[in-house]
Amino acid sequence: MTEQQPPRLEMRGVVKTFGPVVALDSVDLEVGRNEVHGLLGGNGAGKTTLMNVLYGLYRPNAGEVLLDGAPVSIGSPRDAIDAGVGMVHQTFLQVDNYTVTENIVLGTDVSGPLRLDLGEARERIRELSTRFGLTVDPDAVVEELPVGVRQRVEILKALYRGARLLILDEPTTNLTPQEVDDLFGSMRAMVDDGMSVVLITHKIRETLSVCDRMTVMRDGRRVETIERADTDADHLAQVMVGGSADPGDLIDATALGAVDAEEVETVVSSVREEIGVTAQGLVVVNDQGHELIRGFDLDIREGEIVGIAGVAGNGQVELAEALAGVRPVRSGSVQVGGRSMCGLPTAAWLDHGVAYVPEDRHRDGILPTASITENLVLGSQRSPRIRKHGLIDWGAAKQRAVDAIEQFSVRANGPGTPAGDLSGGNIQRVILARAFAHQPRMLILHNPTRGLDLGSTRFVYEQVRAATAAGCAVLLISEDLDEVIALSDRVIALYQGSQAGEWPHGSVDAYEVGRSMTGLGEARV
Repeated sequence: MTEQQPPRLEMRGVVKTFGPVVALDSVDLEVGRNEVHGLLGGNGAGKTTLMNVLYGLYRPNAGEVLLDGAPVSIGSPRDAIDAGVGMVHQTFLQVDNYTVTENIVLGTDVSGPLRLDLGEARERIRELSTRFGLTVDPDAVVEELPVGVRQRVEILKALYRGARLLILDEPTTNLTPQEVDDLFGSMRAMVDDGMSVVLITHKIRETLSVCDRMTVMRDGRRVETIERADTDADHLAQVMVGGSADPGDLIDATALGAVDAEEVETVVSSVREEIGVTAQGLVVVNDQGHELIRGFDLDIREGEIVGIAGVAGNGQVELAEALAGVRPVRSGSVQVGGRSMCGLPTAAWLDHGVAYVPEDRHRDGILPTASITENLVLGSQRSPRIRKHGLIDWGAAKQRAVDAIEQFSVRANGPGTPAGDLSGGNIQRVILARAFAHQPRMLILHNPTRGLDLGSTRFVYEQVRAATAAGCAVLLISEDLDEVIALSDRVIALYQGSQAGEWPHGSVDAYEVGRSMTGLGEARV
């Protein structure tokens, strides 16, 4: 058992602004001792901002934090750690060429009488690893570890520094189902050992499976705090979106973990016999010249959604870019609508109806300082469809932007709004509007709903359904396995750049796919 009991946390009237934007509006939060407390909300709800205040990364404009009934001043992460608060962020702060032990002790005092002494730290890490089921080799080099194990390193880092209240920010995003189960087992072990855990998430199903209580936030405010026994998935979805969430809608497979059967049938019934896209023997290298896609074969029929499930870093980016015509193929072939595409310039792929929604919408999807109108023109600026007398017809382009803003429900002041001023969900709507502008033959979606709230996620799914109904071949690449299984007519597991298994819709076992994603399953078709 730990020497100290977990603190009873109270946050009262917390306000945080960023210029004119009110990110937190008088938020209250209570976390009891020995509980897993879920902090739910959509994109921009304020849940991570609230925890960044608790961890000392942000200074609030107003409000107070109390531990065990006593006010505390947390002005930095060091203050939080000294108070027994630890936080594991979505982005890991690790030195890749250091060992697990070196990463965990970095910033702490491990000096022996003559030199750096890691022996005692290594044994302490082993003890913590065993106690909480966080299996990790203290001598392993971090850059050689998979994402799930690197996350354990971050948790151990917090535990090593004496955390009694641990904050986990969207920890399951890149984990396999087996790794999610292991993580939840470790969380319960922490609570049994005398800790408390705050789980920041938007995944309703996971919240219901592991949390004792949950607090829902929306638009920077606390909406409701609920006991697990007093709620269900439908109620939580309604509270999160602020209205009547119809379970029959195709909403957030990542949150509810399921899609209404009739909606799935609608997607499947769009599949046609004609092959829309064929790739054979694809070999693709990364920017350093290493082969990340090896002998990849793929057929997608018109109106079909093929989902690629894999742990991050197994060649997803290279596969998407090769099939979108923005990365050269070392060998192999790609045909879209019967036409051979390899070797053609990217503009030819666009003109032939290949549309790509990239993983990083901010870096690769938009020009942040350019207007919505200008961003919608990107990729087709040389097309005769938008040119008049050899020049871009900006009047017509502006009108198309006005139409797209209305059709895709983009929240903006007008077509002249810089894309960088939009929220993540609205940026994604602009990218989708551009992708659908010319009725694509092939649509490539890479993590299309990451970071989006329920409303924006629902919108993305509706657009995918519209594309398949029109006969578009869709490749969905997502690290969210629930999303892949819910939307796809076929699921393909990707491991180290190769297919590790294939399952038709209705015959997918999430755990079997998870094993294949980590190289432990037997390839099946």
